[in-house]
Amino acid sequence: MENYEKKEWAEYPLDEIDRKIIQFLHDNARISYTDIGKEIGLSRVAVQARISALLENGVIERFTAVINPAKIGIHVSAFFNVDVEPSYLQEISEKLATVDEVTSLYHMTGPSKLHMHAIFPNIQVMESFLVEKLYAMKGVVSVDCQLLMKRYKSRFGMKL
Repeated sequence: MENYEKKEWAEYPLDEIDRKIIQFLHDNARISYTDIGKEIGLSRVAVQARISALLENGVIERFTAVINPAKIGIHVSAFFNVDVEPSYLQEISEKLATVDEVTSLYHMTGPSKLHMHAIFPNIQVMESFLVEKLYAMKGVVSVDCQLLMKRYKSRFGMKL
C-alpha cells in the first residue's frame, strides 16, 4: 500500500509511527501501550495519545473480538445478492442492517443490488430467515444465495 502513504486526498495522513502502531493493533488488539512503545521507541503515554487521536479521527473505528462461528454452533455461512426496487433500497438496507444474522451488507454497482453475508446455525434457520424476513420485505425483487463451503482467508478490517 506504499502508493497510498502521503496522498493529498487522505483525510487523516498517517506517518510511519501511526502505521506501525496500527499494524501492532491489527495483529493483536490486546497488546499494551507499553509493549507497543518498546517495539517502536515511544513512551506508553505517547502511544496512548496517538491511539486516542486515531480513534477520535475515525481512522480506527473500533476494537472487537473475532469469534469462530463453528465453535458456538453457527454452521451455515451464506452470501446473498439481493435485487431491490430502487425506491425501496434505503428502507430495505436499514431493515437488513438490524438483523442479527446479517454480518455485512453492501450496496454494489448494478441496478439496486445489495450484497449481504449472513450466518445461521443450520439450513432450517436460514430457510426461515429467507421466507419470513427477506422474501417478505416489500421491494425485494430477487435473491441469489451461495453457501460457503470452506474459508481459506478472511480478514477483518483494512491492513496497511
